[in-house]
Amino acid sequence: MRLALIVEYEGTKYHGFQYQKNLPTIQEDLEKAVERFTGEKVRVKSAGRTDSGVHASGQVIVFDTNSIHPTERITAALNFHLPKDIAVKSTYEVDMEFDPRRHALSRTYAYSIVNVPTRTPLVRRTAHHVPESIDIKLMQSSAKLFVGIWDFSRFAATPENPEASTIREIFESKITTDGNMVTFRVRGSSFLQHQVRRMAGVLVETGKGKAAPRDINNMLSGKPSNSIAHSLPPNGLCLESVQYTNFPPED
Repeated sequence: MRLALIVEYEGTKYHGFQYQKNLPTIQEDLEKAVERFTGEKVRVKSAGRTDSGVHASGQVIVFDTNSIHPTERITAALNFHLPKDIAVKSTYEVDMEFDPRRHALSRTYAYSIVNVPTRTPLVRRTAHHVPESIDIKLMQSSAKLFVGIWDFSRFAATPENPEASTIREIFESKITTDGNMVTFRVRGSSFLQHQVRRMAGVLVETGKGKAAPRDINNMLSGKPSNSIAHSLPPNGLCLESVQYTNFPPED
């Protein structure tokens, strides 16, 4: 049978989700946990290959198993074998055709910023520190500019495949605040490598007065711009959730 898991992890010490030889990854620890519980060597598939240092609260993975244990037992057993910074939140039996990447309708990421004059050690692993004063209202109006279908080549790392499309659709893009915590939340069809971190970066530059909304418009439309979308550090980024038509299944 095929199992789909919703997984949460703190990515600080990991070199991303995808397996890399001789480097710690989320995928490797998940596969080791499955093997320790079931005795089976499996290859897990994910909805998104988060980069080094990036976190997730709603990553979706699948793997095939001959195990006949109930899903609640599988959740508990895998968590027993996983390190403390990775947790299976829930487990579901799904159709053998279910693919967490291809069948995803959209993905939601959040980038967290703590905006205080001095560093805040308690959130250093999950939020980027911006000590300067920033214009939140301008950042909020600027975030809305990303909504739509755009070429995000100027907001992404150099692609592995130069011929791959850099056009993506953004359904929601907004800035919210909770005290000194500023969150950029964006939902899109899919994302290029470093795209969200660079979108967040140009919003912060706009908030500081070092970029303007027209710069964002120019970069999206391919017009000349003196601004560069610099990537913010990975510690502030979290894959919050992945949206599907019929997953998770209703009780």
